[in-house]
Amino acid sequence: MDEYGCAAVILTAVEIETQSIRNLFDGWKPVPSPDEGQSYYKTTFTRDGKEHTLITAQQKVMGMTAATLLATKAVYTFKPRYLCMCGIAAGVGEESKQMYGDVIVPDLIWDYSTGKFVGSDESEIRFGDVGFLPRPVSVKIDPELKEIVSSTQNDPENEFHVHLGPMACGSSVVANAEVVEKRIRSLFPHTVGLDMESYAIYYVAESCPRPRPKAIVIKSICDFADSSKSDQYQKFAAYTSSGYLRYLLENKLPLL
Repeated sequence: MDEYGCAAVILTAVEIETQSIRNLFDGWKPVPSPDEGQSYYKTTFTRDGKEHTLITAQQKVMGMTAATLLATKAVYTFKPRYLCMCGIAAGVGEESKQMYGDVIVPDLIWDYSTGKFVGSDESEIRFGDVGFLPRPVSVKIDPELKEIVSSTQNDPENEFHVHLGPMACGSSVVANAEVVEKRIRSLFPHTVGLDMESYAIYYVAESCPRPRPKAIVIKSICDFADSSKSDQYQKFAAYTSSGYLRYLLENKLPLL
């Protein structure tokens, strides 16, 4: 007997991401739940002649705290095989190799906001009279999922351009290139993306009791965390993110 209650729970942080997920498959219906403060929706899809259930839910606010709470409740309520998050993020890798709509799947997520604010003479990371001593913590993707994602990068059936690498996660929206250089690239030079929720998803998955889901975060580039930051490409990025998840669910991720 399968110990899991559904194939995947798919979480989002904002409405544009939610709508993209809801467009993935037909037949989403509200799920009766004793958790009256949170709305969940369910649908199914068929693969290899077997029906699989998906659950989706949106955070009430952005950020790691809300992501942690929602992910924890969803894991305990639905016991998913996969804990997924789709949505939008900032690209912070080499700009010549990143484009709007490119998919980012983090193999390592580190919290760049953890540390200590000190005087400017106490740290090499300085912002005027304020210095910052970083104390980053990190979580990693499951090795099997990393191998699967890596195999799709050159798969002719995959229509999405996928970056696999470190993701920086923090509690604030970043629209300043100096912050990216000093707080992110100086610590993890190969970081490819930046968001506000991803750390929580991997942390919950590796910390919860069995049956423990495998976590995968899929975020697509909608801006580059600098002064040109805008909402122009958010819908497109949400589309490529959710589209890549659908490709994985229908073709690559083990469901049995």
